[in-house]
Amino acid sequence: MRQGKTVWDYGRHTQEPLRHEPFFDAIERTDIDNLLLYVDRRTDFMAAFEHVLGRYQRGKASKPVTIACLMAYATNIGLGRMAEISNLTYQQLSTTAANFIRLETLREANERIANATARLPIFRYFDIGEAVHSSSDGQKFEAAIPTINARHSAKYFGLKKGVVAYTLLASHVPLNARIIGANEHESHYVFDVLFNNATDIVPDTHSTDTHGTNQVNFALLRLFGYHFAPRYRDFRRKIESGLYGFNHPNQYRGYPLKPIRKIKEGLIISEWPNIERILLSLALKTTTQSVIVSKLSAYRRKNRTKQALWEFDNIIKSLYMLDYVDSPALRRNVQIALNRGESYHQLRRAIAYAHGGRFRVRSQHEQEIWNECAQLIANAVVYYNSLILSEVLRELETQRMLATAEDLKRVSPLAWQHINFYGRYQFDSDTPPINIAEIGRRIASNRLTTLPKAQVY
Repeated sequence: MRQGKTVWDYGRHTQEPLRHEPFFDAIERTDIDNLLLYVDRRTDFMAAFEHVLGRYQRGKASKPVTIACLMAYATNIGLGRMAEISNLTYQQLSTTAANFIRLETLREANERIANATARLPIFRYFDIGEAVHSSSDGQKFEAAIPTINARHSAKYFGLKKGVVAYTLLASHVPLNARIIGANEHESHYVFDVLFNNATDIVPDTHSTDTHGTNQVNFALLRLFGYHFAPRYRDFRRKIESGLYGFNHPNQYRGYPLKPIRKIKEGLIISEWPNIERILLSLALKTTTQSVIVSKLSAYRRKNRTKQALWEFDNIIKSLYMLDYVDSPALRRNVQIALNRGESYHQLRRAIAYAHGGRFRVRSQHEQEIWNECAQLIANAVVYYNSLILSEVLRELETQRMLATAEDLKRVSPLAWQHINFYGRYQFDSDTPPINIAEIGRRIASNRLTTLPKAQVY
């Protein structure tokens, strides 16, 4: 009670995303190239990299060279720098990248690893509330070279430009991703990343933060079989201004939560044939959610089809809000799913360590390729960790230590402290001494010693 008035509140469950997983501390440190070769032996994901000429080309991709290309893109080192620090030439790397590394081959390789992870015994332990609970969120990356989709964002890039990698994650596994502009609303791509997921991992419930909500997502996801469960930044204010009912608000006197108005059922019924046409276009993939939302937003506000779709969305959203207030388990599950997304972002950032994690490419297509390579490395790490957890689970079940096996639910396969992304130095090999005189003669012969006369260093 507050000044004679009944007020409501709900318990909050907070949990920090993964920063360190002690479970993997005892595991011997593994180089990423050896890890990828081992994962390939288990999943055969390298077979997805077919030659651009298909059946007309008999040659197969060299696995070491392909892995070097994947690491060059995923870590933001680039092919040129990879040639300088490895035993491979730039010609080998560029030829392999041009012939074998494309968006379609990368996506198929990612799907193979994700499906292999889903077949592991530990995978069922990754469920949240006995269901596959996915989440999607955007991660900001600065663009070193301004591209057509790069936009300003003072909060994340200062005076620079950047893009957003919008990723779908389910049971710790990155399933799908898109590169969008920093100025685009993430909610316009929630349905797209879900519906275009081609893996065997099919989410039941999907969560986003406030940026993933709009006036149609509850409706679209419900009609396609998904349960949309977002987390709002200011949920108390949202429920006080966004709750709807099938009766007039006057009939809810004395209730701590009251709708702001009555649902217009007749409008939904009359416009349902037009809504079905929109759904058919999405189901046949003749258009995307981002296009649908932009076209609906361009209509005048009194457009009946748009209003009917918003009205149906209000029904699903109101039911969810009431469940969210009433169910601590739901609130906890939503928070866990979003924390997994944050943990993936940390792993993704650790993989793309070079050049401050900035994209150094000239087109959105190249950004997509570099991002898919980073996702593939992350998928391989998740599979490797899940395989270790599965072996531990099998051993615990053999010893009938089922209580200890349940503790594995709290171990995240997104950890990477036992994986070396940076390569190794070799100190015991004989190397020729540095010849300063020869360096000086070479520079002088190339006429590179001229300095600007107006500058003093």
